[in-house]
Amino acid sequence: MNLQPIVAELKAERDQLDKAIAALNRVSKQPRRGRPPKTAQVAARPKRRRRLSAAARRKLSRLLKQRWAEGKMKPKAA
Repeated sequence: MNLQPIVAELKAERDQLDKAIAALNRVSKQPRRGRPPKTAQVAARPKRRRRLSAAARRKLSRLLKQRWAEGKMKPKAA
């Protein structure tokens, strides 16, 4: 049984694998372009709730009550 062709074929396959690994290493070392993935953005900054000042809350309440009252006063269309 002649093993030389088998060994030569295995070496050729190993060389191809080494080239593929080297190419993947080159690609992974290049800096990433564009927006980072969403999971990285969310983890980077915590969510903050927006808070209304007391004056803004009063103003909003007054406007909503006025809007509600105007809707109640409109005549119903038959």
